[in-house]
Amino acid sequence: MIDHLRPALVLLGSLTLLTGVAYPLAITGVAQVLLPGAANGSLVEVDGKVVGSRLIGQSFTDAKWFHGRPSATSAADPNDATKTVDAPYNAANSSGSNLGPLSAKLIDRVKADTEALKVEGGVATVPADAVTTSASGLDPHVSPAFARLQVKRIAEARHLAPDRLESLIAAHVAGRDLGFLGEPRVNVLDLNLALARLDPS
Repeated sequence: MIDHLRPALVLLGSLTLLTGVAYPLAITGVAQVLLPGAANGSLVEVDGKVVGSRLIGQSFTDAKWFHGRPSATSAADPNDATKTVDAPYNAANSSGSNLGPLSAKLIDRVKADTEALKVEGGVATVPADAVTTSASGLDPHVSPAFARLQVKRIAEARHLAPDRLESLIAAHVAGRDLGFLGEPRVNVLDLNLALARLDPS
């Protein structure tokens, strides 16, 4: 019996060391050398303090800032652990909404958000990402169209000329990956950091 057990244990030990220790350490080492920023979470620092990550959206709600797309993440209700409450951009609970296309709650929210954004932006239509959540609930990007939709509100709140905000957006649009994958997008955190640095004159 030992003759049969020994090879199995040697194989188990070897594969555990190879796939459970050596391979992860090698990949971690390569990532730290070639892409240290991405390997460490793409953290963004301002004056030596971490203010966020380029990979995880944040909830900006003040009228003076660009807002991200809606987030469907939740957290435990502090008053009842068996329930959850809305907690936008909760990175500890990445998820999309389970509401289907016939859900009255979803339809009502999208309609209300759409009407509010039409008034806010002075437009007849709104981009889809302005009223829909991403699959993760943590999308850090918005479409250039959604960013431009917010110019009127921010210009009024900050007493800035709209064309300065339009230029800021244009300077922060990232194109399609490899020229054909995905859609043009704007990182909301990067855009708001640039907005904070914008000279108010």
